[in-house]
Amino acid sequence: MHEGRLLPVDETRPSSVSSTASGAGHRVAPIAAGDDPAAAFARLRAIVERHPGATIVESGPDYLYAEFRTPLMGFVDDVEFLLDPAARVVQVRSASRLGRGDFGVNRKRIESIRDRMSGDDGP
Repeated sequence: MHEGRLLPVDETRPSSVSSTASGAGHRVAPIAAGDDPAAAFARLRAIVERHPGATIVESGPDYLYAEFRTPLMGFVDDVEFLLDPAARVVQVRSASRLGRGDFGVNRKRIESIRDRMSGDDGP
């Protein structure tokens, strides 16, 4: 994060997605935070804490940074969430540390977290 915003993704590498990206291949929608953004962000934090391979590195009232390690090869992806209470959304950024391609893992992870946020399978 820099100056209160998520860093841009490297649009030359297909292994990253962000809700603030301009390129269609990297763009992913922010996560809806609903009528109680603080409660939604707490729910998001709980979902990330339970996610296999996730380690929370930094956590605050409106920012969450986690590392996600792949089970087989141990590759690390950096994932950030930034609450925008005025817009009632959580901005997201997920990027692989190494390599150019990730077979869509970062996008699938964010979509899985989004699905869990809107479902009944977590706090």
